[in-house]
Amino acid sequence: MTELETLERAKMYLDKLANGIDPLTDCPAAEGDVIQQVRISRCLFYVSDVLRQLIEQGGLSKPKKRVGREPFELTPAEAARFDYSNEPIPVGEITQRINACLTDENRRRLKKGVIAAFLEEAGFLASVIDADGRARRLATEAGERIGIYSETRTGYRGPYTVTLYTRDAQAFVLDHIDAIAAHNARPSRRAGAAPEGGAQP
Repeated sequence: MTELETLERAKMYLDKLANGIDPLTDCPAAEGDVIQQVRISRCLFYVSDVLRQLIEQGGLSKPKKRVGREPFELTPAEAARFDYSNEPIPVGEITQRINACLTDENRRRLKKGVIAAFLEEAGFLASVIDADGRARRLATEAGERIGIYSETRTGYRGPYTVTLYTRDAQAFVLDHIDAIAAHNARPSRRAGAAPEGGAQP
């Protein structure tokens, strides 16, 4: 028996009880029986109507409609809360600091890689293949002019390149946050695309 069939049968029993009928024998209940009392009858009619509404909605296990999240947006008031770093920081850190400014829990967060994708499309970053055959996004001359620069560091696995953003570059990102938000609404970048930069290989 399906859930809806069970609900329909339960409603049928309640309807009969509410009308003073024994649902098992279909005979009227004896005079003085508890189901003959008006208050009990009204209560049974009420519960029967609740079951009717539940049946019309498809039953208890019908999946609830998901409430969609609002698209990413950084309001001027939220942008004013951005924690600028006087020391150059990688773009992933900028993304985290922007998301920390958001006050609406129902709003989507800025996705990883979106800022770098926007800057690459605008000509401030360029994807290159490093010595290990990995794609990296490095600062172009235009990127350097707004405060983005790439440098080589040495880690426990050897040399690696990191791309950093000065305070001026951080401000440039915030100034173009609406255009970046449009990028955020696009599908996630394909696997294998150049990473943001700043992580040791």
